[in-house]
Amino acid sequence: MKKLKKRFIIPAVVFILGMCALIGAIYVVGKSQEQQNRTNAKLNAMTYTERIYGELMEGIGVTDSLKQVVISGDGNINRFYDIAANMMDDSIQSIQIAPNGVVTEIYPEESNESSKIDLINDSDRGEISRYARDNDTVIMQGPLELKQGGYGIAVRNPVYLENENGQKSFWGFTIVILKVPEIFSESVEALSSFGYKYSLQKFASPWDDTYEWVYGSKEELNNPVIYDFNVYGYKWRLEILPKSGFYNNRYLLYLFIGGGVIVLLLAGLTAALISINENRKNFKRLAVTDALTGIYNRHGFDEQVEQYMRQNPQKHCVVAMLDIDDFKLVNDVYGHAAGDGALQKLAESMKQYFSKDVILGRNGGDEFSIFMPDCTVEEVKPFLKKFTGETKKFYCKGEEHTFTISLGFAEYPVLADDRSQLMRCADMALYEVKMRGKNGCMAYREGERIKSRAKLGFAVKDIIDNMPGAFIVYRADKENDEILLANSELLRLTGCKNMDELLAYTGKSFCNLIRPDEQESCQKSIWSQINGGHSNDYIFFHMRKADGTYISVLNHGRIVDSVHNGRVFYVMIMDLKSLQRHYGDCLELVEK
Repeated sequence: MKKLKKRFIIPAVVFILGMCALIGAIYVVGKSQEQQNRTNAKLNAMTYTERIYGELMEGIGVTDSLKQVVISGDGNINRFYDIAANMMDDSIQSIQIAPNGVVTEIYPEESNESSKIDLINDSDRGEISRYARDNDTVIMQGPLELKQGGYGIAVRNPVYLENENGQKSFWGFTIVILKVPEIFSESVEALSSFGYKYSLQKFASPWDDTYEWVYGSKEELNNPVIYDFNVYGYKWRLEILPKSGFYNNRYLLYLFIGGGVIVLLLAGLTAALISINENRKNFKRLAVTDALTGIYNRHGFDEQVEQYMRQNPQKHCVVAMLDIDDFKLVNDVYGHAAGDGALQKLAESMKQYFSKDVILGRNGGDEFSIFMPDCTVEEVKPFLKKFTGETKKFYCKGEEHTFTISLGFAEYPVLADDRSQLMRCADMALYEVKMRGKNGCMAYREGERIKSRAKLGFAVKDIIDNMPGAFIVYRADKENDEILLANSELLRLTGCKNMDELLAYTGKSFCNLIRPDEQESCQKSIWSQINGGHSNDYIFFHMRKADGTYISVLNHGRIVDSVHNGRVFYVMIMDLKSLQRHYGDCLELVEK
């Protein structure tokens, strides 16, 4: 009888426990599936929100470009139709200007409203246009049904002109009508192809927090993933939901049926646990890894170091902090892609140079951290000096370029009680290296007064970027006068939005900033002064702007021997018209 009971009771208990385990496993797998699908949906929402934002900003950028043309022309815009034609693409319905708020020019004229529209006093457009004018902010109205068919979003960018007294006055609007959904067609098509239902919405107006539907699935999405973003003060919202929902019910049904057999139940359960565990590890790895360089990010680095110091509180160890010297110049001169390449090359050299037990991390930007366990400062000092002194290279357009690093390091527990204090010591040593001329390696010395981080940044950023005058650096080479750096005031004076635009229209040559008929005489004057043993005195010429017009300027420079670029000119450029306006007729002699 007992044997009979065991024969039935034990299998029954195993069956019941197995069924409980199966039901529990199905629940866990279902929740994990939902979480994983939600995570994927969040990542997709984040990715395509960025793309939609970029597509919208690219369309809105048309009004910014047109605005700069109006400002540079002091309120006059010539060849509007030629300029607008160059800005048009398939996602734009029309480009318009509205001096004093009245639409006077529309491109293309065909199939668009040709009558003048008073935006300020129009019943449908007036309130929001007045808001844009009074608050000096870009507004987006729509989606509006277009007379040509389809829908569009009207972007109006207020333009203010500044007189010689610094007073601003409203000029009017630069306007672009963006087609919906063409403006973000690539993003929404990609979402659809990935099997998502979606809904794109935005605030109806800057003062109204009610969302209005822009494009997508008109029906309400049940418990979707939501991602909000802002465009010029307008809150936009992207909602996405897998077409089949977050649960795959068919899979769960098959799992339940297969679980009737205990062996298959165990095998399926094991496979599910392995899959879940692997997903967990992958997400954890992604959370602590820097995507660009493949080494630990700041969070991952701190976590690893904390764990080591917690487990080995008495062992000596060293933390080093380093960064790339003049990394901003690398980005400005060669572009951010080259800057990323330099960061990757530096990370690769660190992985090759240091042993496997050394923890490597990127703090952010061009700053890296190195943790060396079970060692002292004296032991690693020669090793770190050798690494700092090695030539480091990156490539831009197939050409090889070199860069240097600065490194500071400190020892635990000699100078610090915990990780954060140890990293602060290493950071202070790093900035002491910066203060001494960069491209060096130094250990932190207890009690030393090291200048603050803020003072170091003063030299490069505040003096160059915020210099109250136009400033440019170019090679002192008659055959290759390549432009290396220009500050924001020089970009403003030439009518450029950024350094890339300046390099594009000059072909990277300083000579191309000079009016063609003056190039030879200007260059001859500059080099005759240099060859005569004098610094570059004041030189007068007409400087070509990005829009092809010319302004009268004075050039005053110095020739300098640069460690990385050889002989270069540091040049201040002054707008002669501005000088005459402030200092009177005495400057007319200079132009003559």
